[in-house]
Amino acid sequence: MHFVYVLISKFDHMLYIGETTNLNKRIDRHSKGHVPATKHRLPLELIYYEAYTTSKEAKRRERYLKGGNGRAVLKTQLHETLRDYDYKYL
Repeated sequence: MHFVYVLISKFDHMLYIGETTNLNKRIDRHSKGHVPATKHRLPLELIYYEAYTTSKEAKRRERYLKGGNGRAVLKTQLHETLRDYDYKYL
């Protein structure tokens, strides 16, 4: 399986969107500060993920969610969750 996931930083309340084939291992690497993009934003929490059967589908979805329209859709979909985390850009 291929996963697209969304983390929120409890430090700066920002989102991080990524793609992986091993969700548990990837979240562990983020949590331990081994991912350069998020190591200064710890602690992080997984708030959403989707599973895909192919890498191509997962990467396409990741690109979409990182873009303007996709990020807007994600914010709408996760509105209650983001509000609970004091997300800055609702």
